Amino acid sequence: MSSQLNNKLTEMRERMSFHSDVCIREITLGATEIKGAIVFVNGLADRDLIDLHILKALMTLRQDCAPLTKSYVMERVLTISQLSEVPNIEETVAKVLMGATAILIDGIPEILLAGTTKNKSRNIEEPISEALVRGPRMGFNECLSDNTAMLRRHGENDSMVFMSMQVGSRAKKDLVIAYMKGIAEPELVEEVAARICKINIDNLPESGYVEQLIEDDFLSPFPQIQSTERPDRVIGAMMEGRVAILLDGTPFALIAPVTFSMLLQSPEDYYERWLAGSLLRLLRFFAAMIALLTPAMYISFISFHPGLIPTKLAISIVGSRIGVPFSSLIEALIMEVAIEILREAGLRLPKPIGPAMGIVGGLIIGEAAVQAGIVSPILVIVVAVTAISSFSIPQYSAGIALRMLRFGAMFCAAAFGLYGVVLFVLLLSAHVCRIKSFGVPYASPGAPYRLGDWKDFFVRAPIFMMRKRPEMMHQESKRRQKNE
Repeated sequence: MSSQLNNKLTEMRERMSFHSDVCIREITLGATEIKGAIVFVNGLADRDLIDLHILKALMTLRQDCAPLTKSYVMERVLTISQLSEVPNIEETVAKVLMGATAILIDGIPEILLAGTTKNKSRNIEEPISEALVRGPRMGFNECLSDNTAMLRRHGENDSMVFMSMQVGSRAKKDLVIAYMKGIAEPELVEEVAARICKINIDNLPESGYVEQLIEDDFLSPFPQIQSTERPDRVIGAMMEGRVAILLDGTPFALIAPVTFSMLLQSPEDYYERWLAGSLLRLLRFFAAMIALLTPAMYISFISFHPGLIPTKLAISIVGSRIGVPFSSLIEALIMEVAIEILREAGLRLPKPIGPAMGIVGGLIIGEAAVQAGIVSPILVIVVAVTAISSFSIPQYSAGIALRMLRFGAMFCAAAFGLYGVVLFVLLLSAHVCRIKSFGVPYASPGAPYRLGDWKDFFVRAPIFMMRKRPEMMHQESKRRQKNE
């Protein structure tokens, strides 16, 4: 073994002395008597690939192949698709620790790097967080290459562009920015890429880190970037001129920019006929208002405006509240906090008992609270309707935002009654109209008003009527349907 090869192996052993799973195999290249070595990480590298396409190819060389050159080894010896050369030991060590195999050959100054990473990913399954009655039954998994392949499978399209980059200063991970060339605005793509390039953090374990680091307003309770497990939702957004962000190691892709109305829409709205899709969408908007304002309306009517309640209903409510020692705000807070705790406990418990515990726990606590005279029966109904309405919101992050804002509405109602609720709605509307997502108004197409985009706002117009893409996106290609 020459001193050059020996020095390289010595330096690699020193750099990897703390990694007990690193394997260094010294070999003789067939009948040539040339020395060499391969370095890989046990468990990360595919050993079958190494044995068949690297070791077998190198250890069966004929004597007339000597002396070996880099081009001869890369072009005629190694039968592996991903092959490159690395100039220094430092970069070699980083690549080997990610699953690649380093190949060192006496007489060749460069280190060859073979792509032998073993990709273990779970099967393509239906997304748990975004279940549909009608639609594709496949969702993203934790493997980035599988996710990009799923987007490619949605149709033959050479306009789909994947821009690759690495994020993380210590633990580097692959990230892909996906968009439709000729549809997405180039300035939008550049802005997304620029914000991601500014990320300077040790590790990004999940796309939620990316979302929080590139959003416009971190103080807003509303998510300004949409997360999804569904490839069909990503394709639909890209066809409108939006940009998708996919990170290796997570099944959740990000879509930017986003509006509030998008968070209440479901892909199923487009798979059903327009009447059914419009009805379901209106129900979600109505459920969102119930989830946000129902407890606050209860507090304001009971504490400040009982005269606005019909007489018979008011007498019934007053009769049910006899013996309740707390004010309407306190009893509403008790029940709302209890429901939130039950909801969180149901999510964290094992799947077989989680839903059962949530349902049984809610029934038992509600009945026991009424029997003990802590809360009134009408409040149990109000809290139950509020909780059920919040479950109908298809985007989990949007549901969390409304659940947080519900408590703010309750305190405003307890302080000023119905006037406080109106003031809260006005302030919330002003906030929604103020914030933007990558330059797109969050309240669009309601504010600023764009009549053409109302075909896909509260209701979903028939497909043949939605000939143009949303005006808010400023796409390069405005039309998605050609006139007959």
